Amino acid sequence: MREQLDRWLDQAVVRNTIVAVIIFNAIILGLETSQVAMARFGDLIVLLDKLCLAVFVIEIVLKLIAKGPRFFKSGWNIFDFVIVGISLVPAGQGLSVLRALRILRVLRVVSVAPRLRRVVEGLLNALPGMGSVFMLMTLIFYIGAVMATKLFGASFPDWFGTLGRSAYSLFQIMTLESWSMGIVRPVMEVYPYAWAFFLPFILVTTFAVVNLLVGLIVNSMQDAHHEEDNQRTDAYRDEVLARLDSIEAMLAKRE
Repeated sequence: MREQLDRWLDQAVVRNTIVAVIIFNAIILGLETSQVAMARFGDLIVLLDKLCLAVFVIEIVLKLIAKGPRFFKSGWNIFDFVIVGISLVPAGQGLSVLRALRILRVLRVVSVAPRLRRVVEGLLNALPGMGSVFMLMTLIFYIGAVMATKLFGASFPDWFGTLGRSAYSLFQIMTLESWSMGIVRPVMEVYPYAWAFFLPFILVTTFAVVNLLVGLIVNSMQDAHHEEDNQRTDAYRDEVLARLDSIEAMLAKRE
Protein backbone atom coordinates (compact mmCIF):
# COMPACT_ATOMS: atom_id res chain seq x y z
CA MET A 1 0.00 0.00 0.00
CA ARG A 2 2.79 2.44 0.92
CA GLU A 3 4.79 1.62 -2.18
CA GLN A 4 1.76 2.19 -4.42
CA LEU A 5 1.05 5.52 -2.72
CA ASP A 6 4.70 6.51 -3.06
CA ARG A 7 4.70 5.69 -6.78
CA TRP A 8 1.46 7.64 -7.24
CA LEU A 9 2.95 10.71 -5.54
CA ASP A 10 6.00 10.50 -7.81
CA GLN A 11 3.92 10.55 -10.98
CA ALA A 12 4.42 13.54 -13.27
CA VAL A 13 0.70 14.35 -13.20
CA VAL A 14 0.70 14.67 -9.41
CA ARG A 15 3.88 16.77 -9.36
CA ASN A 16 2.57 19.07 -12.09
CA THR A 17 -0.70 19.49 -10.20
CA ILE A 18 1.17 20.53 -7.08
CA VAL A 19 3.22 23.01 -9.12
CA ALA A 20 0.00 24.48 -10.55
CA VAL A 21 -1.45 24.85 -7.05
CA ILE A 22 1.75 26.53 -5.83
CA ILE A 23 1.69 29.05 -8.69
CA PHE A 24 -2.02 29.69 -8.18
CA ASN A 25 -1.44 30.19 -4.45
CA ALA A 26 1.36 32.65 -5.20
CA ILE A 27 -1.10 34.72 -7.26
CA ILE A 28 -3.64 34.57 -4.43
CA LEU A 29 -1.07 35.74 -1.87
CA GLY A 30 -0.16 38.60 -4.19
CA LEU A 31 -3.81 39.64 -4.46
CA GLU A 32 -3.98 39.78 -0.65
CA THR A 33 -1.63 42.78 -0.79
CA SER A 34 -4.10 44.70 -2.98
CA GLN A 35 -6.63 46.74 -1.02
CA VAL A 36 -8.92 46.97 -4.03
CA ALA A 37 -8.93 43.21 -4.58
CA MET A 38 -9.47 42.47 -0.88
CA ALA A 39 -12.31 44.97 -0.70
CA ARG A 40 -14.16 43.28 -3.58
CA PHE A 41 -13.13 39.65 -3.32
CA GLY A 42 -11.60 39.38 0.15
CA ASP A 43 -13.70 36.43 1.32
CA LEU A 44 -13.10 34.48 -1.88
CA ILE A 45 -9.34 35.14 -1.79
CA VAL A 46 -9.09 33.95 1.82
CA LEU A 47 -11.11 30.85 1.00
CA LEU A 48 -8.93 29.99 -1.99
CA ASP A 49 -5.82 30.50 0.13
CA LYS A 50 -7.15 28.05 2.72
CA LEU A 51 -7.98 25.51 0.01
CA CYS A 52 -4.44 25.72 -1.35
CA LEU A 53 -3.04 25.24 2.13
CA ALA A 54 -5.32 22.23 2.60
CA VAL A 55 -3.89 20.69 -0.59
CA PHE A 56 -0.35 21.18 0.73
CA VAL A 57 -1.21 19.66 4.09
CA ILE A 58 -2.83 16.63 2.44
CA GLU A 59 0.25 16.18 0.25
CA ILE A 60 2.58 16.26 3.27
CA VAL A 61 0.37 13.79 5.16
CA LEU A 62 0.30 11.41 2.19
CA LYS A 63 4.08 11.60 1.89
CA LEU A 64 4.44 10.86 5.60
CA ILE A 65 2.20 7.82 5.21
CA ALA A 66 3.97 6.62 2.06
CA LYS A 67 7.54 7.12 3.19
CA GLY A 68 7.30 6.80 6.96
CA PRO A 69 10.57 7.65 8.75
CA ARG A 70 12.28 7.90 5.35
CA PHE A 71 10.40 11.15 4.82
CA PHE A 72 12.78 13.05 7.11
CA LYS A 73 15.90 11.64 5.43
CA SER A 74 15.34 13.97 2.49
CA GLY A 75 16.29 17.60 2.96
CA TRP A 76 13.65 18.68 0.43
CA ASN A 77 10.92 16.88 2.39
CA ILE A 78 12.02 18.66 5.56
CA PHE A 79 12.00 21.94 3.63
CA ASP A 80 8.40 21.33 2.48
CA PHE A 81 7.37 20.29 5.99
CA VAL A 82 8.77 23.49 7.54
CA ILE A 83 7.22 25.76 4.89
CA VAL A 84 3.77 24.22 5.32
CA GLY A 85 4.17 24.23 9.10
CA ILE A 86 4.88 27.98 9.09
CA SER A 87 1.72 28.49 7.03
CA LEU A 88 -0.32 26.75 9.74
CA VAL A 89 0.81 29.16 12.46
CA PRO A 90 -2.26 31.20 13.55
CA ALA A 91 -2.28 34.96 13.13
CA GLY A 92 -2.18 37.29 16.07
CA GLN A 93 -0.34 37.13 19.39
CA GLY A 94 2.82 38.58 17.89
CA LEU A 95 3.04 35.88 15.21
CA SER A 96 1.85 37.99 12.29
CA VAL A 97 5.39 38.06 10.93
CA LEU A 98 5.33 34.28 10.60
CA ARG A 99 2.02 34.52 8.80
CA ALA A 100 3.63 36.94 6.35
CA LEU A 101 6.10 34.17 5.57
CA ARG A 102 3.32 32.24 3.84
CA ILE A 103 4.70 33.56 0.56
CA LEU A 104 7.58 31.14 1.14
CA ARG A 105 5.22 28.45 -0.14
CA VAL A 106 6.24 29.63 -3.60
CA LEU A 107 9.69 28.22 -2.91
CA ARG A 108 8.13 24.77 -2.94
CA VAL A 109 8.35 24.98 -6.71
CA VAL A 110 12.08 24.40 -6.21
CA SER A 111 11.53 21.12 -4.38
CA VAL A 112 8.98 19.88 -6.92
CA ALA A 113 10.73 20.92 -10.16
CA PRO A 114 13.84 18.78 -10.77
CA ARG A 115 15.67 21.42 -12.81
CA LEU A 116 15.22 24.13 -10.19
CA ARG A 117 16.25 21.66 -7.52
CA ARG A 118 19.43 20.94 -9.48
CA VAL A 119 20.26 24.66 -9.52
CA VAL A 120 19.85 24.96 -5.74
CA GLU A 121 21.90 21.81 -5.15
CA GLY A 122 24.61 23.26 -7.34
CA LEU A 123 24.64 26.45 -5.27
CA LEU A 124 24.81 24.51 -2.01
CA ASN A 125 27.63 22.33 -3.30
CA ALA A 126 29.53 25.46 -4.32
CA LEU A 127 29.40 26.97 -0.83
CA PRO A 128 32.65 25.38 0.48
CA GLY A 129 34.63 26.72 -2.46
CA MET A 130 32.80 30.05 -2.32
CA GLY A 131 33.85 30.43 1.31
CA SER A 132 37.50 30.75 0.31
CA VAL A 133 36.62 33.27 -2.39
CA PHE A 134 34.53 35.31 0.04
CA MET A 135 37.43 35.32 2.49
CA LEU A 136 39.72 36.61 -0.24
CA MET A 137 37.19 39.30 -1.15
CA THR A 138 36.87 40.28 2.52
CA LEU A 139 40.63 40.80 2.73
CA ILE A 140 40.62 42.88 -0.46
CA PHE A 141 37.72 45.00 0.81
CA TYR A 142 39.34 45.53 4.18
CA ILE A 143 42.63 46.64 2.63
CA GLY A 144 40.80 48.85 0.14
CA ALA A 145 38.58 50.39 2.82
CA VAL A 146 41.56 51.27 5.02
CA MET A 147 43.41 52.82 2.09
CA ALA A 148 40.34 54.73 0.84
CA THR A 149 39.62 56.11 4.32
CA LYS A 150 43.17 57.40 4.71
CA LEU A 151 43.40 58.75 1.16
CA PHE A 152 39.96 60.30 0.61
CA GLY A 153 38.23 60.43 4.01
CA ALA A 154 39.20 64.02 4.79
CA SER A 155 37.68 65.50 1.62
CA PHE A 156 34.78 63.03 1.21
CA PRO A 157 33.58 62.05 4.70
CA ASP A 158 30.15 60.92 3.45
CA TRP A 159 31.73 58.26 1.23
CA PHE A 160 35.05 57.49 2.91
CA GLY A 161 34.86 59.10 6.35
CA THR A 162 34.86 55.83 8.27
CA LEU A 163 35.89 52.26 7.58
CA GLY A 164 32.24 51.19 7.22
CA ARG A 165 31.38 54.00 4.80
CA SER A 166 34.46 53.24 2.73
CA ALA A 167 33.54 49.54 2.54
CA TYR A 168 30.01 50.41 1.45
CA SER A 169 31.23 52.86 -1.18
CA LEU A 170 33.69 50.28 -2.49
CA PHE A 171 30.88 47.73 -2.66
CA GLN A 172 28.88 50.19 -4.78
CA ILE A 173 31.91 50.66 -7.01
CA MET A 174 32.34 46.88 -7.33
CA THR A 175 28.75 46.55 -8.56
CA LEU A 176 29.50 49.29 -11.15
CA GLU A 177 26.40 51.23 -10.01
CA SER A 178 27.08 54.95 -10.69
CA TRP A 179 30.72 54.32 -9.87
CA SER A 180 32.24 56.72 -12.39
CA MET A 181 30.03 59.82 -12.41
CA GLY A 182 28.72 59.24 -8.90
CA ILE A 183 31.94 58.62 -6.95
CA VAL A 184 35.19 58.30 -8.85
CA ARG A 185 35.05 61.45 -11.03
CA PRO A 186 34.11 63.73 -8.08
CA VAL A 187 37.01 62.22 -6.13
CA MET A 188 39.36 62.74 -9.09
CA GLU A 189 38.51 66.44 -9.15
CA VAL A 190 40.25 66.71 -5.77
CA TYR A 191 42.69 63.79 -6.17
CA PRO A 192 43.61 63.57 -9.90
CA TYR A 193 45.48 60.28 -9.47
CA ALA A 194 42.63 58.52 -7.63
CA TRP A 195 42.06 56.40 -10.73
CA ALA A 196 45.25 54.53 -9.85
CA PHE A 197 43.41 53.18 -6.79
CA PHE A 198 39.92 52.63 -8.16
CA LEU A 199 40.71 50.96 -11.50
CA PRO A 200 42.85 48.13 -10.04
CA PHE A 201 40.19 47.63 -7.35
CA ILE A 202 37.48 47.21 -10.01
CA LEU A 203 39.65 44.89 -12.11
CA VAL A 204 40.41 42.64 -9.14
CA THR A 205 36.97 42.50 -7.55
CA THR A 206 34.46 42.89 -10.38
CA PHE A 207 36.23 41.10 -13.20
CA ALA A 208 38.37 38.57 -11.34
CA VAL A 209 36.88 37.54 -8.00
CA VAL A 210 33.20 37.77 -9.05
CA ASN A 211 33.84 35.72 -12.19
CA LEU A 212 35.66 33.19 -10.04
CA LEU A 213 32.46 32.82 -8.01
CA VAL A 214 30.45 32.33 -11.18
CA GLY A 215 32.88 29.66 -12.35
CA LEU A 216 32.60 27.76 -9.06
CA ILE A 217 28.80 27.81 -9.24
CA VAL A 218 28.76 26.61 -12.85
CA ASN A 219 31.13 23.74 -12.03
CA SER A 220 29.01 22.72 -9.05
CA MET A 221 25.85 22.70 -11.16
CA GLN A 222 27.55 20.54 -13.76
CA ASP A 223 28.67 18.13 -11.05
CA ALA A 224 25.12 17.98 -9.68
CA HIS A 225 23.80 17.30 -13.18
CA HIS A 226 26.30 14.47 -13.73
CA GLU A 227 25.50 13.00 -10.32
CA GLU A 228 21.79 12.98 -11.11
CA ASP A 229 22.46 11.30 -14.45
CA ASN A 230 24.56 8.66 -12.71
CA GLN A 231 21.78 8.03 -10.20
CA ARG A 232 19.28 7.56 -13.01
CA THR A 233 21.65 5.18 -14.77
CA ASP A 234 22.19 3.17 -11.58
CA ALA A 235 18.45 3.02 -10.91
CA TYR A 236 17.77 1.83 -14.47
CA ARG A 237 20.52 -0.78 -14.20
CA ASP A 238 19.15 -2.06 -10.88
CA GLU A 239 15.67 -2.29 -12.39
CA VAL A 240 16.94 -4.26 -15.40
CA LEU A 241 18.91 -6.62 -13.16
CA ALA A 242 15.89 -7.15 -10.95
CA ARG A 243 13.77 -8.03 -13.97
CA LEU A 244 16.43 -10.42 -15.26
CA ASP A 245 16.57 -12.11 -11.87
CA SER A 246 12.80 -12.50 -11.85
CA ILE A 247 12.88 -13.97 -15.38
CA GLU A 248 15.62 -16.43 -14.38
CA ALA A 249 13.62 -17.42 -11.33
CA MET A 250 10.54 -18.09 -13.47
CA LEU A 251 12.57 -20.16 -15.92
CA ALA A 252 14.12 -22.14 -13.09
CA LYS A 253 10.66 -22.97 -11.72
CA ARG A 254 9.51 -24.20 -15.13
CA GLU A 255 12.49 -26.49 -15.42
